[in-house]
Amino acid sequence: MAAVALFWTPPADAVEPDHRSMMVGAVTSQPIGHYEFCKRNVSECNLRAQPTAAPRVTDFGWEVVREVNLSVNDAIVPRTDEDMHGIEELWSYPELEGDCEDYVLLKRLMLMERGFSANDLLITVVRKRDGEGHAVLTLRTSEGDFILDNLDREVRLWTETPYVFLKRQASFHSGRWVSIEYGSDVPVGALQ
Repeated sequence: MAAVALFWTPPADAVEPDHRSMMVGAVTSQPIGHYEFCKRNVSECNLRAQPTAAPRVTDFGWEVVREVNLSVNDAIVPRTDEDMHGIEELWSYPELEGDCEDYVLLKRLMLMERGFSANDLLITVVRKRDGEGHAVLTLRTSEGDFILDNLDREVRLWTETPYVFLKRQASFHSGRWVSIEYGSDVPVGALQ
């Protein structure tokens, strides 16, 4: 399937909507699970790109995004790494069961196979209301940053989720991570 049917890339000087896209900060630490995943999957963690404006996703592209989110959420049974592998943290592609980052990896792979750029599909670490860490997939678009989550059947704008956003993969290098910054005037639902 041609990538052109999924999204259109705006000019590099296009302005992103205020507060709909995350403000990212400096390069920060890589989660240990991602570090170990990268040691096993070197080519997936060495993708580099020049910074670009986020693409506009077509109606067909949104159908693909929603279908992937639902199909992975429905196909994979939630189970911890401890229960599956006997260790606290192991990021891997799930077959029948997995935990949050496993859902994210599979969704990211499926969307890349359908023409989305790895630079716009970013693994993101958040904190749930109960304080527990969680991983979601951020889709960068010209309309804002949208979240694909194994705990939600809907794809939502990041500010419409119940999370505190901590860090995500860098759009310029799939093996690097950047912090997520909040301006004091940014209305983020996750901070309530």
